[in-house]
Amino acid sequence: MKIGILGGTFDPVHFGHLRTAEEIGEFFELKRVYLIPSNKPPHKKDRVVTPFQDRFYMVKCAVEDSDILDVLDIEGKRGGYSYTIDTLKELCSDRYFGKDTDIYFIIGIDAFMEIETWKEYKELFRYANFVIVKRFGYNNIEKLIKKIGLFWKQKEKNIIELKTGKSVYIVNVTYMDISSTQIRELVKKGKSISFLLPEKVKEYILKKGFYKR
Repeated sequence: MKIGILGGTFDPVHFGHLRTAEEIGEFFELKRVYLIPSNKPPHKKDRVVTPFQDRFYMVKCAVEDSDILDVLDIEGKRGGYSYTIDTLKELCSDRYFGKDTDIYFIIGIDAFMEIETWKEYKELFRYANFVIVKRFGYNNIEKLIKKIGLFWKQKEKNIIELKTGKSVYIVNVTYMDISSTQIRELVKKGKSISFLLPEKVKEYILKKGFYKR
């Protein structure tokens, strides 16, 4: 079974997240792509994050009509800071999908360039293939992979096979210049956030009064 994983704070989830997950799911013919909201993101200790259950609910609303997208509350159930290595190990356990599941971990190139700051980052590549979403202005991904000691060989132009038996795929998706930060700032200023995220998510944000301060 092949599944995709897209982690994030999702504060809030928006069409950029959803379209990326949808396109990669289709491209790799994945059975499902699971969006996984973090419980406490370790890289965002400097700001207040909307409670997990609210962010989880917004993602659940966002994917409810999709045939391929779904959401998992694995990091909320585990509690504490959310480290990707812990999540991947748990997903590969019999409690979830088992060790024979082929996981495609979706990550933006800006986040990947900071992979060396992640907990047990080299171990990540034993549990999942990495799908790196390209953005203009970022280069030398292969150089970084070599630097962290994972490079084995370049199979094709955008496919790198690793010593672990997993692969790194470098892909392009439809670029949407939308960010969660942008949405929070618009709400704070009393501006419209229509057409940046699903309508149900927008309604929930306005109902709850999120991001106004």
